[in-house]
Amino acid sequence: MSLDEKFNAAAKEVTELASQPADADLLEIYALFKQASVGDINTTRPGMLDFKGKAKWDAWEQKKGMSQDEAKEKYIAKVASLVASIGKK
Repeated sequence: MSLDEKFNAAAKEVTELASQPADADLLEIYALFKQASVGDINTTRPGMLDFKGKAKWDAWEQKKGMSQDEAKEKYIAKVASLVASIGKK
């Protein structure tokens, strides 16, 4: 299975988790997914009243400079650890 196939399988698995992960885990998988699929952040930071948007932007911005392949590998590993700890539906 190629890296892209594993990444796509992990993206599907994350939607099948038995319960919602903690906020920190959600931000991590969001940031890794965006870095893996888009690359370095390419938007401006949301306004001061958009707390959720700013948290997501900040999480993705921290991944700046990480290669897309490395982000895919880390995303796959993170999803695997969430499946192991939370389980699937």
